[in-house]
Amino acid sequence: MSEQPHDALSELTALHPAVAAAGSVCEALRAAAERAGHVLAVEPAAAQGLGPLGATVSAEGRTAYATLLRGGEGEGEHEGGGGGGRVLAVDCWDYRACAATGSTRDPAEAADVLRAWVQGAGVDELTARWPFLRTRDLAAADLRGEREAVARRWRGRLQGPARGMAGEWRRLAVAAHAEPRLRVLSPGRAMYWFTLSRRATPPVSQDLPQTRPLGRGRYEVTHADGRVRTVEGAAAAVTVILEGLPGDLR
Repeated sequence: MSEQPHDALSELTALHPAVAAAGSVCEALRAAAERAGHVLAVEPAAAQGLGPLGATVSAEGRTAYATLLRGGEGEGEHEGGGGGGRVLAVDCWDYRACAATGSTRDPAEAADVLRAWVQGAGVDELTARWPFLRTRDLAAADLRGEREAVARRWRGRLQGPARGMAGEWRRLAVAAHAEPRLRVLSPGRAMYWFTLSRRATPPVSQDLPQTRPLGRGRYEVTHADGRVRTVEGAAAAVTVILEGLPGDLR
């Protein structure tokens, strides 16, 4: 008879007391995040059939998994898989591929990785902070390509005439680019609107404010929920844009 997840979990007392005491990987990660003063919206990895041995968290096209592996299980794919104990395999995915993978024996460390990834940390940042993680070369290159595409889009928005309506578009882009929370987003122009997206490539975001110059230094900002504000000056427009960002971008 094959071993069931709950049977496997009951054997963890000696091998992984933190997970055994919590009752599941999901609860162990939640508890570790709480001890660090964070809230981690982690859920059981039910779709993968892992029961209490797996957990997942997702936000804005990014997903991270933590899976409890037996000693030797996954060896070669996840460093640290051997040694006779159990380890937590950590995998970080974006929309398309696994960008970083590794393993740790510490639920707190796994929780920190999951939280950083879904909050937007880059692949290079992850591997610098947690050396046990390895990058998937193609996925890492893809993510770097995304960042470079965003930078190119900003360069395009920051150029152009300094006078007239074109100058008002440029001043808006300059003010937005000066704000770190907006600089990581991808700028664009749709008809009469200055737009921002979480990605430079599809699927682009539809939940961020749009802004347009009205002339004579006035700007109109429309939020995703339909609210409209008219303000004087590009700096004031950026302030209103920031106020309308979703909670995960503030």
